[in-house]
Amino acid sequence: MSTDRTPSSEAADRAGDEAVRPPALRPGDTVLLVSPSGPTRPERVARGVELLTGWGLRPVPAPNAYARQGYLAGADALRAADLNAAFADPAIRGVICTRGGYGAQRIVDAIDMAAVRRDPKVVAGFSDITALQLALWRGARLASVHGPGAAWLDERTPLRSAESLHAALTSTAPVTLTADPAAETGPVRVPGRATGTLLGGNLCLLAASVGTPDLPDLTGAILLVEEVQEPPYKVDRMLTHLRRAGALAGVAGVAVGQFTGCADGWATTVADVLTERLGDLGVPVLGGFPVGHGEGQLTVPVGTTATLDTATGTLTVAAAVR
Repeated sequence: MSTDRTPSSEAADRAGDEAVRPPALRPGDTVLLVSPSGPTRPERVARGVELLTGWGLRPVPAPNAYARQGYLAGADALRAADLNAAFADPAIRGVICTRGGYGAQRIVDAIDMAAVRRDPKVVAGFSDITALQLALWRGARLASVHGPGAAWLDERTPLRSAESLHAALTSTAPVTLTADPAAETGPVRVPGRATGTLLGGNLCLLAASVGTPDLPDLTGAILLVEEVQEPPYKVDRMLTHLRRAGALAGVAGVAVGQFTGCADGWATTVADVLTERLGDLGVPVLGGFPVGHGEGQLTVPVGTTATLDTATGTLTVAAAVR
């Protein structure tokens, strides 16, 4: 079955045409390194600081960037305060999260969205940061950057990953990713071509957003999904939850990223689950994109217009910055 889906003009107006693109980062700009979720280690962030400084930026750790309270990077009030300080300070031009983990959903309702709307800034991160990006889309229609955080690990994110993040933060050129058929999700494919706003990120956070204000209306959108260390049956459960909630009823297409370490002792693979749970939506679906928790992770804008084309094996996304 081949599908060709383009969102209606109404859906396009509701989504991509309303996206707020913050200014691209330029040499000399100050970026605040924040930890909205789990705790991080200074030695990991030091490598990220080295990279950002090499790009001509001025990375500054937030006051509570290295705080710790169990599995959280400090108390909720501290993590929210760092974010709001960044959004309110005109000297800060970008917000780069150190890592994911868990905790962003606990503080997104405390974000000063009026400050975000007054002075939009590029926000970068992934994994649990999906919760923050969904909230910023809901509250300010802010386009953001789904990519590695400042707690950098060269073994997982080599030079190509760094170059991809740099381009997404500083260039207004579209981003084009090519799917790898040999990747763990490479076999996931429903032929077709679709255009719509790219929304989504980590599957667990999308499922956990059902019933909250932050789950976006995916009508006419290209849904991006990725995951880590969740066995196939749990991936099945999350996708089934989204289906039963009606969240996937109007999607224009699905771009499948890395599902890293998502295996167990059963014969059913995560690619099998993704094919079965997404393959009957009647829209183009393509796996194998290097987006997520795996080696060679690349960066992609979210909240801007994207075209998914299974014939060329590509996902082309308008820049998150202007």
